[in-house]
Amino acid sequence: MRKWWWLLCCSALSVKAQQADRQQFADVLDIKHQVTDTSGVGVSFFSDQGAWHAYALPAQAAGYGGFVGPLLMDMDGRWLSNAIARLHVLEGGKELLPENGTQHYYPGLLEQSYQLPDMKVRLQLIFTSATTAMIQATIANQGNKRRQLELQWEGSSLLSQPDWKQHHQQLQINGNGHTFYIDYLSPAQWKITTNGAGYTSVKKIQLPAKGTWQETQLQSYRQPATGGHDFTMALRQNRQRWNGYLEAAFTADTTQRRLMVKCIMTLLTNWRSAAGDLKHEGIFPSASYQGFYGFWAWDSWKQAAAVSIFHPELAKNNIRAMFDYQWPDGMVIDCIYTNSKENNARDTKPPLAAWAVWEVFRHTKDTAFVKEMYAPLVRYHRWWYANRDHDGDSLCEYGSTDGTRIAAAWESGMDNAVRFDHARMQKNNAQAWSLDQSSVDLNTYLYAEKQYLAKMASLLHLEDTWTGQTASLKAKINQQYFDSATGFYYDRRKELIRIEGAEGWIPLWAGISSKQQAAGVAAIMAQPGKFNTKVPMPVLTADHPNFDPLKGYWRGPVWLDQFYFGIAGLKAYGYNDLATELTNKLWQNATGMNDNLPLYENYHPLTGKGLNAPNFSWSAAHTLLLLRE
Repeated sequence: MRKWWWLLCCSALSVKAQQADRQQFADVLDIKHQVTDTSGVGVSFFSDQGAWHAYALPAQAAGYGGFVGPLLMDMDGRWLSNAIARLHVLEGGKELLPENGTQHYYPGLLEQSYQLPDMKVRLQLIFTSATTAMIQATIANQGNKRRQLELQWEGSSLLSQPDWKQHHQQLQINGNGHTFYIDYLSPAQWKITTNGAGYTSVKKIQLPAKGTWQETQLQSYRQPATGGHDFTMALRQNRQRWNGYLEAAFTADTTQRRLMVKCIMTLLTNWRSAAGDLKHEGIFPSASYQGFYGFWAWDSWKQAAAVSIFHPELAKNNIRAMFDYQWPDGMVIDCIYTNSKENNARDTKPPLAAWAVWEVFRHTKDTAFVKEMYAPLVRYHRWWYANRDHDGDSLCEYGSTDGTRIAAAWESGMDNAVRFDHARMQKNNAQAWSLDQSSVDLNTYLYAEKQYLAKMASLLHLEDTWTGQTASLKAKINQQYFDSATGFYYDRRKELIRIEGAEGWIPLWAGISSKQQAAGVAAIMAQPGKFNTKVPMPVLTADHPNFDPLKGYWRGPVWLDQFYFGIAGLKAYGYNDLATELTNKLWQNATGMNDNLPLYENYHPLTGKGLNAPNFSWSAAHTLLLLRE
């Protein structure tokens, strides 16, 4: 098995070889940043191990000597500092200024190197736990004379009225409900002084000719650091862990490995550990957007399907986190937060949970996890028919618990899709309302869920009550939602709602369509004036009067989850050439696919520009799934 440890640390290679190899996957995300707004998080940054704090590389050489941040995350994000620990080197009372610097974001590691007169400085940052980052500073004397230096670490807080406390060689910063710790691990004492907003730590050293000085410090959010303090050992463990992620994800095709690495880095930077009222770890939709600081049901299912490839336990826990808040009647609520009072229980999300659990099983063969999840999945599946089938015809509608139409549209996941513009609400029971239209994608997902539940029942040697339901549901979907005149699937409100959208190709993904029906859908997907755009498969056909990618959200952009389902559906029916054509256009034309910019929430189908939240988890998840297939 090939070892990928050189992505992180190449001590066994020559310096020249180290630089060449490390560059292969360096800077797959552009994270250089300067903090200008303490509430602004719309950039790329680095976190790992499920930590609730993050760092970035400075945008200019003036920022050398430290890393931007940390960003503190909870219900929202706040930058604690421009650089909570910046190293200054003085000689003879004069500061030596950095020059000729380089900095990189490697998988699992931030690194910064720069020159001082006859000296080289290197800073490395890794996460060692869900609460702690470890930073090592190294100064190498490249000259032939001993140097007498004064070293200073300094930093200040951007939080209002910070309270600084010192306990021996530990600093504690409190402010705005946040607590952050800095621990110096050097046996030689630092002289630490605090002054209102900031602090300075000073030490004098003698650096022999050709000698090296090293300092390791821990930076911890919420609780003091625990565990080992050996940076060399920690770096080795970090390297082994990331080797495991990459080896598990990489396929034989080497052409898209940089993009695979970007997907993994995006997902793991959005990884948050269990905290507050979140009982299991999971993944934010995007830590780069304040509105996504929680776990969402639909996002969690999609993320888990991809994360199961390289970090199965995180995938399992992301699913468990949502089911921790399953209602007694079976409903899985829309989204959850560290403060459960903020949870949204006005709606759920489309039922893809059984698909996610089965994808975890496919990659892990963990029968115990399937057994754990089977009963909750059954309750969730039955909940739909008890609470979202207004007319009792076994075809469900999206709806809400509070009777509001906006929450019912949210439940579809396609919040403001044109197909819902004229829908109205109907009351089913005291806590359940439905739209007055049934949706082809919802019932197709329920069909797929029955198939996955049947597989689970067989695996667990339980009675299969599901297979018998699939044939009749398949017939109903094709009868009620397929329009033979246009060759496409649509929602129905008494009559078909003939709006061509991404929901129309979901039946191909689930294997519901006949060959003739699939041919009709594929023909529409292939048309340049409709779905075969520069970046293909917008969620609303490009020739619709309400097509508006810039302002439309679900009224025109390309969403990569729907793109993935469309490509999988085309391949399932043998349209491999079309699937390849559409996928290649995505790789060639969408922001982030072949550059060092982030992956976005969605994309402009006519320009390829990334839209809305950067570093979006389900975009990374479905990109990885596409690459793996």
